[in-house]
Amino acid sequence: MNLIINRNTKIESDMKSEPIKHAIKNLIRDINKACAPTDLKGSSICLVQSDSEEESFKLTADAKENKIYLFAGDDLGFVFGIYEISRAFLGFASDDLGFVFGIYEISRAFLEIPAFWFWLDKKIEARESYEIKDAHVYKSSPFAVKLRGWFVNDEVLIHKWSVDGNKEYPWEMVFEALLRLGGNMIIPGTDKNGRIYRELASNMGLAITHHHAEPLGAEMFARAYSDLNASFAEYPEKFKSLWQQAIEEQSDKKTVFNLGFRGQGDRPFWEDDPRYQTSEERGKLMSDLIRMQYDMVKKELPNTSCCTNLYGETMELYRDGYLELPEDIIKIWADNGFGKMVSRRQENHNPRIVALPKERDNGQHGIYYHVSFYDLQAANHITMLPNSAEFVSRELSEIMNRGMNDYWIINCSNVKPHVYFLDFIANMWRDGNIDIESHRNEYVKTYYGNSNVNVIGKILADYSKYSVAYGEHEDEHAGEQFTNHVPRILISQYMINGDKPQEELKWATDAKNLDGQVKWFMEKCKIGIENYRAYLQECDNAKIETIHARQLFEDTIKLQVQIHHYCFEGAYLVCRSIMCAHSEDYKTAFFLAGQAREKYLAAVSAMYAREHGLWQGFYANECLTDIKQTAWVLESLIGYLRNLGEGPHFYKWQQEFLNSEEDRRVMLILNMENHLENIEMYELMKIKRE
Repeated sequence: MNLIINRNTKIESDMKSEPIKHAIKNLIRDINKACAPTDLKGSSICLVQSDSEEESFKLTADAKENKIYLFAGDDLGFVFGIYEISRAFLGFASDDLGFVFGIYEISRAFLEIPAFWFWLDKKIEARESYEIKDAHVYKSSPFAVKLRGWFVNDEVLIHKWSVDGNKEYPWEMVFEALLRLGGNMIIPGTDKNGRIYRELASNMGLAITHHHAEPLGAEMFARAYSDLNASFAEYPEKFKSLWQQAIEEQSDKKTVFNLGFRGQGDRPFWEDDPRYQTSEERGKLMSDLIRMQYDMVKKELPNTSCCTNLYGETMELYRDGYLELPEDIIKIWADNGFGKMVSRRQENHNPRIVALPKERDNGQHGIYYHVSFYDLQAANHITMLPNSAEFVSRELSEIMNRGMNDYWIINCSNVKPHVYFLDFIANMWRDGNIDIESHRNEYVKTYYGNSNVNVIGKILADYSKYSVAYGEHEDEHAGEQFTNHVPRILISQYMINGDKPQEELKWATDAKNLDGQVKWFMEKCKIGIENYRAYLQECDNAKIETIHARQLFEDTIKLQVQIHHYCFEGAYLVCRSIMCAHSEDYKTAFFLAGQAREKYLAAVSAMYAREHGLWQGFYANECLTDIKQTAWVLESLIGYLRNLGEGPHFYKWQQEFLNSEEDRRVMLILNMENHLENIEMYELMKIKRE
């Protein structure tokens, strides 16, 4: 007799762990989604404590007893197990987390509910039952990376978004997706959010770790003492009190304490306290404080792991020998925000120091890696990483080869725009390697359907091929911030000082004046327009089977192509407008700026058009790239150009485009109608030019 899972399947467990109970609740939800009502008896799922490795589990079936057993041993193992029940049947686990992993494995393997079912609107067709062959056994394998998870950073979309009025639910779905992927660690948001959602993440089975600018997960000094200068030299006891409080608050949770010392705005601490002038002084203070934090943690929680980020200025201090760290601390190396393991560009400073340990550098090592980044220059936030899966695979493989498998934290941002690479990296942290084409085909099959593997698989593979290189290095490809922040910088500079180069753009071009910067950027925009016009055509021509797959495709890949397409067109028009303005052709410059504004508004409309069902309002708080801001910055340019072109009385253009030749020649009264507002003036010009 074969075993079956159906609506009548019972879960037998006497586990008291919150993570296990949470995962069981989700498995019951999954069963109710995947199974139609029936009178047939279902097999039972039994959770059994076992003595095995942490986070491991085993699923096995007993036809005689009509039971599926999940054996595990800790919270997180159990959570993973539950999600695998969607794909397994009898289970043993070593710990709570082994049970969690096993439960989610049941959900994946048997009920066919994948990790990103929520984020990619997986259509779950209810069946009467799911059959499990007798004597089937599934045993989990060790993960290639020990500590692995996400940093929910720059989370402006999910920060404001709610589902049916529930603001916590999107966060729960973030944590669930991570557990389904085998993640065991989370930075549950930035600043206030990291503290708000810490409890939920812990209750679901995830270990807590911290933002590199928030040591020990403590409240920021500037929040606790808003009227005081954030200087350790001035207020050492207040800093230590905040750190001690953070340790005590998290003492009942699995925590990987991040140690360090940065300024209050994710910047070097010496910007808040300029008394530290030399690298030696800076390195000594940071070394002393990390040692102090380390001793505080170990005094209260001697078996707890600690880590520190070698990021930005910290990596330079460490490389130059000014930073001393406890031997057993995990050293976290960071990519540059574009997936390359070199130091990040900070404003115009871009030394590209290799961010990998030397062979002699023993100890524990990990990475902070971005699939989303925010740099006010050229990164991606609401679109995918513009570099290829092959590139990411090479970087992560080198990381594995160097033994940097103690800790991986991935900047997942708002999840939905980045699911492909999040899934890709999860395969790497599970197996240590990846077959790129096989993974892509399986990804497309899982979410878009088997019949669309070839078509959508090719379009997905082409994403990086169409991205625009803004620099000479292999990772220097433009995200959507390139076509929003750079135009806003150029517009602002033109209105402040018509031809002086903008210092903020020296990272991009060495042009000696604003005109040269505009021309450099304009050439990049021409390439972008050509590339994304062709890519959008490829998307439009795609023959996608099923209405659901077409909608998902338009919600995900095609939307991102549209964003790039409209923004590159808008950015190009900005360049043309400024060049016409430099030639004092203000009327044409005004009109081109109006056209540019329309392109950016089209990108905003494309996002809002994908807000259906539970996704209503998802893009409402898109405030980092902020495409809608680019549109209103253009409104300022439009007004400025009109002032230059027909101020201060503002009647000439209106007469030219609104009045007849006769009325323009006979001007006994200057104007007979209200002055048109700027956008009204643009709309009139557009009508007359058509």
